[in-house]
Amino acid sequence: MKLLAIESSCDETAAAVVEDGRAILSSVVASQVKEHIRFGGVVPEIASRMHAEAITGVTRRALEEAGVLLRELDGIAVTYAPGLIGALLVGVNFAKGLSLSSGLPLVPVHHLRAHIAANYLTHPELHPPFLCLIVSGGHSHLVEVLDYTRFAVVGRTRDDAAGEALDKAARAMGLPYPGGLNLDRAARGGDAHAYHFPHPRVEGSPFDFSFSGLKTAAVNLLHNASQKGEELPVRDLGASFLSAVVDCLCDRTEKAAIARGYQTVVLAGGVSANSVLRERMQAICKRHGWGLLMPEITLCGDNAAMVGAQGYYELKAGNVGKMDLNACATMPIEA
Repeated sequence: MKLLAIESSCDETAAAVVEDGRAILSSVVASQVKEHIRFGGVVPEIASRMHAEAITGVTRRALEEAGVLLRELDGIAVTYAPGLIGALLVGVNFAKGLSLSSGLPLVPVHHLRAHIAANYLTHPELHPPFLCLIVSGGHSHLVEVLDYTRFAVVGRTRDDAAGEALDKAARAMGLPYPGGLNLDRAARGGDAHAYHFPHPRVEGSPFDFSFSGLKTAAVNLLHNASQKGEELPVRDLGASFLSAVVDCLCDRTEKAAIARGYQTVVLAGGVSANSVLRERMQAICKRHGWGLLMPEITLCGDNAAMVGAQGYYELKAGNVGKMDLNACATMPIEA
C-alpha cells in the first residue's frame, strides 16, 4: 500500500511517498528556517504564505522521485492537527483537493502520532506496545503506545514544552534560531555543573513536566549578569541548562517505564535529535536492560515520511476523512 503524505504544521513544507508504513520511496522537505531566522522564531503568517507557494512543487517532486503517478497510490495522508492553524489549513486543503480530484481516500493524521511513527521507518522491527517520550518545540508528552492507533498519555508538560524552553533560553543567550539546535552545538564541551538550575516537579503527578520556571531561571540569570555588566560563558551556561532540561525528561521517563512495566523506550519529536538527551537515555536504558529506539536524525524534525507511516495504520483502521475535514490547532493524541 502506497500513500502520498503531506506535512505543513509549522515551518516545513513536506511531501513523501511511503509504502506499507515502513519504507520511504521519497521524502522532500522545503525548509523555511532561513526566512524565519531574522525574526528569531516562526512567524505564522509568513509560514502559511510560504507553504502555499511551495506545496505544489514539493508534492510533484515527491511523486517524481518515488516514480509513481497519483492514480497508482492508495491514499493521501495529511497532518490536520495540532499545529499553526494557518499552516495546517494549507496542507489540509491541498490534500482535500487531491483526494477529490483523484478519488483517493483522505487520511487525517495527528502530528504527534506521526512523530512516533518516524520510528517505524528507522526500526522496521518495532511494534507496539511501548513507552514513548515525545519532545518538541510545542509538546512534551509521555505516551503509552498501546497499538498503532491507540494511545494513552501518562505524563505531559503543565506549561512550556521542553523545546520551547530550550529555544527561549538559547535566544536569551544570544544564539540564533533554531535555538534548541544551536544550543546543543554551543554547549558541547561545556561544564554542565557550572550553574545550578531548578528541577521542577508537579506535586501529585510524578510523570508530568514543568519547564516554565526552569526557563525563567535562565533568563533571570542572564538579565542579572547583564545589569552588572557581566558576560556569562555560553558554553558552560548552555551545558548546565541543557543538562537540567534533560534531567527532567529522563527522570520522568525512567519512573514511568518502571511503574508501567515497559522494557522498550522510544524517543520522538524534534528534540529527540538532541545529543545530550540521546546519550543520557542510552545510559539509563543500558542500566535497566531496556531497549531504546530513536528516529534517525533526518526523521526527528517535521517531515512527511512520518505522516505517511502513521497514515498507513490509520487507513488500515478505517480512519478516513471526508471533504468537511478541518484543521485543528490543538487536539489530544488519544482523539
